[in-house]
Amino acid sequence: MNTNDLEASEPIMPANESPVAAAMNNLRVESADAACEWLSLEHLAHGSEQVGGMVVQSAQMRKVLKAISRFSPHKATVLVQGESGTGKELVARALHTLGSATGGPFVTFNCSNLIESLAESQLFGHVLGAFTDARENSLGYFRSANGGTLFLDEVGELPLQLQPKLLRAVETHEIQPVGSSRSHNVDIRLVAATNRDLRAMVKAGQFRADLYYRLNAQAILVPPLRERREAIPAFVAYFIEHFNRLFGKDVKFVSRAAIDAVCANQWLGNVRELGHAIESAVMMTDSDRIDIADLPFHNENAAGEAIATPLDAILPKGGPDIVESGVNGAGMDWPYSLDAVIREASKLALTRALHATNGNCRHAAELLGVSRFTVYRMVNRFGLGEARTPRASRNPPKLTAL
Repeated sequence: MNTNDLEASEPIMPANESPVAAAMNNLRVESADAACEWLSLEHLAHGSEQVGGMVVQSAQMRKVLKAISRFSPHKATVLVQGESGTGKELVARALHTLGSATGGPFVTFNCSNLIESLAESQLFGHVLGAFTDARENSLGYFRSANGGTLFLDEVGELPLQLQPKLLRAVETHEIQPVGSSRSHNVDIRLVAATNRDLRAMVKAGQFRADLYYRLNAQAILVPPLRERREAIPAFVAYFIEHFNRLFGKDVKFVSRAAIDAVCANQWLGNVRELGHAIESAVMMTDSDRIDIADLPFHNENAAGEAIATPLDAILPKGGPDIVESGVNGAGMDWPYSLDAVIREASKLALTRALHATNGNCRHAAELLGVSRFTVYRMVNRFGLGEARTPRASRNPPKLTAL
């Protein structure tokens, strides 16, 4: 059955039929396709592009991509800042892949794994006999990355006493192994990353100001996922395709309810947390589709707090006269459908938010605590008007009709 058939078969609401009864009728029609349209991976990824493993769709990430394209041809030191899980290492890899040293190695080291007594040796290497356990020569991470890129993750965790030596290595491109009197030139691109506020650490005396200014000369800020929610559907498609290959699955569709829940979630762990959630969903489904029941989280960012109306005001009085009654799974004759009540409550909350914001979908989404993507879809689903997306106009999106 195609969408035209569904639209043609949708019942017309009689003048005396209640909104809840109409909702029940709609649910019966929509249940032929799981009460929602199933979105293909191609539909979810529409308008996005993949660069160096990054999914680029939002305006913020296009700025990041523009900065990468400017910095990558040169072996300048770059500082990548952003919350944990936003994809800072992917930015570093893109700088390496698109740069002039793409044929060289890409060496990664997390500064939080430094052993304080061996930190200098880990970075710059050592010679045989330099200390008790130095039983052979060691190149260290700088020389191991020679001709390529060295990515120092969590550079804010670097011990204070080691920071002057890192500054010298960055400025002179020379390192001196522990126990050696000889210096070695290194031809590398240094990319440092941190989720900490280095400027505040400088003021607190926890990070050297001269090293901070040297690293921050070329900086890239990776925005958190909550500031680029419009890219979440594309991320979902990307991760599904990735885990399809990894697990030998063939997931092709995602329900709108699942996408709504994913878009509304807070994602404090950013893209990394989203990836783990989709990994679980791909593992849980037994078909080629992912529905909301397959997701490993409960949406804690729904619009429930915006609905201050008592249930009696949403559900008209009269019980069995309003909603078609029937025996439920518990064997009780119960007249109310939870799905229908939730649907009517959602419609009421959306309508009030749109009236309060004069039809501004973006501001309505802020009031309801959901994404703009969710508001656009709900507007069309409930027939409240036609929402213009931000791509159609530079002005805040509004309804053309209420």
